[in-house]
Amino acid sequence: MTQTTTRSRESFEPRSLPSPPLKKISLQRGIIYGPVPSRRLGQSLGINLLPTDQKLCSFNCLYCQYGWTKNVTFAPGEQLQNLPSLNAVEAALETALTVIGLDRKKIDSITICGNGEPTLYPALAEVIVAAKKLRDRYQPQARVAILSNSSTVGDPTVRAALEMLDLKLMKFDAGSEEMFRQLNHPAAPVYMGEIIAGLKQLKDCYLQSCFVQGRVTNADPDSVAMWIEKIREIHPLAVHIYSLDREPADKRIERVSLTTLEWIANEARWRAGVAISVF
Repeated sequence: MTQTTTRSRESFEPRSLPSPPLKKISLQRGIIYGPVPSRRLGQSLGINLLPTDQKLCSFNCLYCQYGWTKNVTFAPGEQLQNLPSLNAVEAALETALTVIGLDRKKIDSITICGNGEPTLYPALAEVIVAAKKLRDRYQPQARVAILSNSSTVGDPTVRAALEMLDLKLMKFDAGSEEMFRQLNHPAAPVYMGEIIAGLKQLKDCYLQSCFVQGRVTNADPDSVAMWIEKIREIHPLAVHIYSLDREPADKRIERVSLTTLEWIANEARWRAGVAISVF
């Protein structure tokens, strides 16, 4: 078993949901941010491959912590000029890891995420190679991870880049095309069926599913049943389920209770036959 596979199979300890009020968060203003404490990733050093003045995303999720996506896109297009260069990303990461090492601190993960969907970055594979090289030099215990909305997972080139990571955390919130569009508002031509097909081909991935209630609810029994059927079809390594921790874009949706999340987890463990953690 390779080192990467060993890391990707590590377990995660669920923690209790925080109490209200929900936190506020602003767009990341640089390439590197943190380390920040993560419910799933421990002490996580973030890499933002996207613009610092706006979100660049293929979704417009009602619950997004960064607010609404002004221009939902499946490809960066003219936004390419606002993306950091590969050399700038590598230099910023090395500087951050050097400072962390001088402070004799340890991190648990180097996480590619940032202001939107990181797989829209054209040189994603090259960033992953550079991050793993620097990880091995400065923080060999850390996992190189990604937080993705799964919109591009149907692309073989993107999937090949994702397979190089130690940990792939992929979004999957809805069990029907209708709920997918109501909750995530994907850009054309993103369809849930293509996402499912791509996730089924992605090795050892973790799914992340956010449950909310209010103007749109995906935590009712019918919606949960359809979601479980898709989880069973994808059969990921494990699923992380959670609710709101930060203020959502749409203030008309609310956090669901821990009791509801535990009910969803129990139903999914029994009917989908996969490990489910509540965060």
